Amino acid sequence: MYPIDIIDSQVTSDKKRPSLVVTMGDPAGIGTEVILKAAAGGDLQKYCDLKIVGSRYLLEDNYDKLRKIGVKNIANPQELSIIDVDLGGDIKSGIIIGKGNAASGFASFSYMETAIRLTMAGEFDGIVTAPIAKSAWKQAGYSYPGQTELLAEKAGVDKFGMLFVGRSPHTGWTMRTLLATTHIPLHQVPSLLTPELMSQKLELLLSCLAEDFGIHNPRIVIAGLNPHSGEEGHLGTEEKEWLTSWIEEKREELKEKFPNVILEGPLPPDTMWVKPGLAWYGNSQNVHPADAYLALYHDQGLIPVKLMAFDRAVNTSIGLPFIRTSPDHGTGFDIAGLGVADATSMKAAIELGAELAAQKINHKKFV
Repeated sequence: MYPIDIIDSQVTSDKKRPSLVVTMGDPAGIGTEVILKAAAGGDLQKYCDLKIVGSRYLLEDNYDKLRKIGVKNIANPQELSIIDVDLGGDIKSGIIIGKGNAASGFASFSYMETAIRLTMAGEFDGIVTAPIAKSAWKQAGYSYPGQTELLAEKAGVDKFGMLFVGRSPHTGWTMRTLLATTHIPLHQVPSLLTPELMSQKLELLLSCLAEDFGIHNPRIVIAGLNPHSGEEGHLGTEEKEWLTSWIEEKREELKEKFPNVILEGPLPPDTMWVKPGLAWYGNSQNVHPADAYLALYHDQGLIPVKLMAFDRAVNTSIGLPFIRTSPDHGTGFDIAGLGVADATSMKAAIELGAELAAQKINHKKFV
């Protein structure tokens, strides 16, 4: 989590409070519940102006149902600022709690489009997105790999990335993991990984670390693709053919402009996560983890992230003209409406969104 007192001190000293819009996500899932839980107590509203884009009637219905089953720490929708999206009668009647379908996909896509349009028009500094179901989007006729790709398309950018950020509750260490490739089948990864793509992702990461986190001389660890990083070509050839030489070339390239940037790799994917694990849980005082980790494909980066920080990791889209964060979990259709959804990651996403937006709009850089 991102401590309230730290973020509040950053924001209250600024001339402009960040303004965030939170999308409700798939209305058949747990998005409504985690938003109401995260907004409880009014802490979030102390350091950012927060609005929810979604369906007021669904927020109110879920609030009433959660109260009836004994859930207490939830915000009353009557006390929240809500941008109510008109879905139409057919869509409303088709939304079933716990079941993603074309109706819920249409609704969640409409919430996203509204949030993006208003943010691009300058009404908000950033977007926090509750989880959607890509299968429901597809049923509704929208073919996107995920929300990140929709955001990039609407923002008119073709260079973007998914950075996962989590702050350890045990040690306070912040883990940052960027994915080189995202929502693609595993068999496509080797052909899509190229020196050009890796250079693009590295440039995005360096810019993000400097501008958003105040880290100007980072140490970045880059994963290998194959077991044991290919073991000299015996377990895969990508490292030997181009990845190792690309890293060496980048080291030389960065020496002139960024002499203190350190690139390490390609590290064997299985051992790359040992130091982050020790740093996260505080099992050793002599661990020196990197400032960021560059994973080459989805599960290579997200299995360790979710193992350590499932309830508090935040998905941050980098390369967009505005801030975008999202909790690092799915729609939770199987637990929707039961009152058991954990809102820690949603609250962390809003807190980090406010922190990054405050830095962006006031030209400040914080570590």
